[in-house]
Amino acid sequence: MRALLSNKNTSEIKTSILIADVASWLCAVSFMAIVLMSSVRENHHRNLEYVVRGSQMLMSHRPCDEIYVVGEGETLHTISDKCGDPYIVERNPHIHDPDDVFPGLVIKIVPSNHNKSLR
Repeated sequence: MRALLSNKNTSEIKTSILIADVASWLCAVSFMAIVLMSSVRENHHRNLEYVVRGSQMLMSHRPCDEIYVVGEGETLHTISDKCGDPYIVERNPHIHDPDDVFPGLVIKIVPSNHNKSLR
């Protein structure tokens, strides 16, 4: 009788271990899928930002959007010339030092060229 009970316990333990192994593999695979999906999503968003910045730089005849993201190598002077807004510093109180402008900085633009075209 004891031999039957020990065989039954052994098979239950083996089944439990098998279930635990399968569950841990499923967790590991799920975690890797989440990590991969989030990295692909981040790269996709970064590429979209680059395209938007690139189109803003290449299409200077188009008025700048009200919300502008500073690109690589841009200064407030070049943005002011490109967008036609000489009052960028006054409209953006979060810019404490006009010489400290960096890529990714978000600024408000009110193009005066747009107002001239309406007249």
